Amino acid sequence: MNYPLLAEMTGSIHVGLAALGAAIGVGLIGMGASSAVGRNPGAATPILVQAILAIAFAEAIVFYALFLVR
Repeated sequence: MNYPLLAEMTGSIHVGLAALGAAIGVGLIGMGASSAVGRNPGAATPILVQAILAIAFAEAIVFYALFLVR
């Protein structure tokens, strides 16, 4: 059996699923932030700061997955 090929495919699936989860998370964060600004436009700046931080944490998951594979 070809174990290195199987390990490489598993790692690629691992990174792909992490990227998919992060993309869904970023979309949900953006949706929530735009909805919150629509309800309360005066709080746009604090909402933007919190959304950017949350997006950065969601994107960090992909980098963790990349470093675990390589």
